Amino acid sequence: MIGRVEVFFRRLRRNLSRSLWLSRLLKLPVSEGSPNRPGLIMVQVDGLSQRQFERALAKGELPFLRRLLQREHYRVHPHYSGLPSSTPAVQAELFYGVKGAVPAFSFRDRDTGKRVSMFDADAATKVQERCASEEFEPLLKAGSAYVDNYTGGASEAHFCATSVGWGPALRSANPLVLIAFLCVNFYSFLRMLVLFFTELGLSLVDAIRGVTRGQDIVTELKFIPARVGITILLRELCVIGGKIDIVRGLPVIHINFLGYDEQAHRRGPGSLFAHWTLKGIDDAISRLWHAAHHAPWRHYDLWVYSDHGQSHATNYHEMQGYSLKDAVVRAAETLALNAATELRTRPPSKQGQRARVLGGRRVQRWFSVLGINGDEVPAQHWVVSALGPVGHAYSPVPLSDRERVALSHELVHTHRVSAVLTVMASGSILACTAQGELSLPEDSARLFGAGHPFVAVMGDDLVRLCRHKDAGDLVLLGWCDGAPSLTFAQENGAHGGVAPEETGGFALLPRDVPLRASPHPFLRPLDLREAALRLLGRAEPHATTGTFQWETPKAESLRVMTYNVHSCIGMDGKVDTRRIARVIAQAQPDVVALQELDVGKARSFGKDQAHLIARHLDMDFHFHPVIHLEEELYGDAILTRLPLRLIKAGPLPGLEGNLQREPRGALWVAVEFRDREIQIINTHLGLSVRERGVQVDALLGREWLSHADCQGPVILCGDFNAMPSSAVYRQLAARFKDVQTQIPGLRPRGTFFSRFPQMRLDHIFISDDLAAVTMTTIDSQLARTASDHLPLVAEVLVSGRP
Repeated sequence: MIGRVEVFFRRLRRNLSRSLWLSRLLKLPVSEGSPNRPGLIMVQVDGLSQRQFERALAKGELPFLRRLLQREHYRVHPHYSGLPSSTPAVQAELFYGVKGAVPAFSFRDRDTGKRVSMFDADAATKVQERCASEEFEPLLKAGSAYVDNYTGGASEAHFCATSVGWGPALRSANPLVLIAFLCVNFYSFLRMLVLFFTELGLSLVDAIRGVTRGQDIVTELKFIPARVGITILLRELCVIGGKIDIVRGLPVIHINFLGYDEQAHRRGPGSLFAHWTLKGIDDAISRLWHAAHHAPWRHYDLWVYSDHGQSHATNYHEMQGYSLKDAVVRAAETLALNAATELRTRPPSKQGQRARVLGGRRVQRWFSVLGINGDEVPAQHWVVSALGPVGHAYSPVPLSDRERVALSHELVHTHRVSAVLTVMASGSILACTAQGELSLPEDSARLFGAGHPFVAVMGDDLVRLCRHKDAGDLVLLGWCDGAPSLTFAQENGAHGGVAPEETGGFALLPRDVPLRASPHPFLRPLDLREAALRLLGRAEPHATTGTFQWETPKAESLRVMTYNVHSCIGMDGKVDTRRIARVIAQAQPDVVALQELDVGKARSFGKDQAHLIARHLDMDFHFHPVIHLEEELYGDAILTRLPLRLIKAGPLPGLEGNLQREPRGALWVAVEFRDREIQIINTHLGLSVRERGVQVDALLGREWLSHADCQGPVILCGDFNAMPSSAVYRQLAARFKDVQTQIPGLRPRGTFFSRFPQMRLDHIFISDDLAAVTMTTIDSQLARTASDHLPLVAEVLVSGRP
């Protein structure tokens, strides 16, 4: 009855949803189908490094993301951006599976000869078309994209570099629909207005502080509308659009929140105003999460990740007093003058005459490298493109290996560029640093430092960057091991380079995400892409038969779960065995006792629920039906990944003459753990007091718990439909220990009903030769929705050999 009431109110709320009515007004297509189909919402927090993310968590700036970690069984993974550590490169790898799609955020297009930036729609479109021509399918196919560099194959792209503004649905909507859009989202726009003026006031204060610290007043004033527009208006519009897409059931939704990245560029990654934006982003993610858990057409996962981080960097121009381009030109001038000076000092001998001829040619050559012809008239000039800690220098003429090395040394030793890389004629990569010449990828540890978290893979990525067709003749880095962090742009926070904090983002993912096995303790965009495709059913699963990954169990303790799954019918009315399996996988149990499973019943679409859950979890199982009506079965099961032996399965007595009662039974198995057999009995008792009394007497009798074979460690668990104040509970507690009362300092927890778990109906009892180590209930949002009971989990210490 309680479940039916909640299902009713959930459906009422869903039908009154503003997003639902707006999608109907706009006549947007709906992805109808099974409500159990997987869906994915990917939220990108642009530019937030793992270190700054952890700092924000500790300071309470991300309360919702902290909740995901503490209650929703999420895990933080280090996320390596790849190179360059910038959004266009990361999203190309994530959306299209193409590593190193661009050499930097700003570079020279060798096809056109123009210097381009990935802010430009034409440049972004060209890169997108090149990536889409690869044989990999786009990740966002049939989905939506918000504030991304590329569409990722999305059917609907909004505010992307390649698709500016809202998608075609809103652009083509008639005025009445737009008025309805404003009315339906009145609260959201009112909220946006309040936040707008709040942020505007803070921006003015921040601008005044910037001017007092020596910043240019015009630049500060220009930054105010960009800051307010990105941190408030764009973020809120993305949330409104994302919630509409969730209601419509789009398979994959990608949203990029830019606010932190913009603030960090201007004020620094650890600045007060950069971290201020994280509170708004956290709230936006929370609203998307709650919308996802009321989605009518799909079961959505929410993933949160950052594409890269930022380093606090010193501006190269301020340090040197001239720009990076000036440094490149001056380096070429110095080498040309040195060649000319050497020519003038040659002795007038026969050998010297030949040397003078060769020297004259070298002088002419250096002047051509400098961009000056024989008449000292400017010819074709050096082009230097540098935005962040990565610069590309393009020579006006082809360079020899000797010229490349000479220029590299001059830039490093005279002009204090941290590292200069170049592709030699042989195809090898030479890196020039203050410590000497290095070869990549062999000397990666010397260039990045052996302690760099991603040193194992960065060498190959940097080689790929240098060999990109649009890379410069010289690639200039603002950081290497032992050097200060520099940026070639007017900014305090920088990314795009190779520094640990620039390349180190984070990925906040559910524990059961289908990640592939990796030799590295971090993820990269390609790993996220492959996991997303598997989740959406668009890629082959892992070689293992199970859906979920399992942690290595503790050697000394056994983790036991009891869970009434309510025929896998959730509090939202959906029947979903995979959702139950996910709840179980969150707890990582060794043994699972399940009650109320259907096999072949019409209400659960004829599925064998015990078999499906066991297959998802890669577990063996035994199922005992207490009801057998033609082809329809209903009963209990025990699942485990340990060696399993069935001892007994049978009915429990009821009250004579009560024809309305539901038959009850018990299932007894032995599992092998640490060379010992542990007896485990799973049961589900009746609803009436007298009936439960008869059934407990039977369980404690010679057929079950007092049987000669039921010796040694014993665990009795299940749904007893009995509170601790009942006679049945006291009768069992007199012989066995209740795990909920055995752990000092832990308060017993209710398991029913799942939305407000106040009643202790589910119990785990253990014999005296076992000890409870930990106890908990899984009360994540998923568990509260999947069944009307919460699972109870206990970790039980098993002594050594008998």
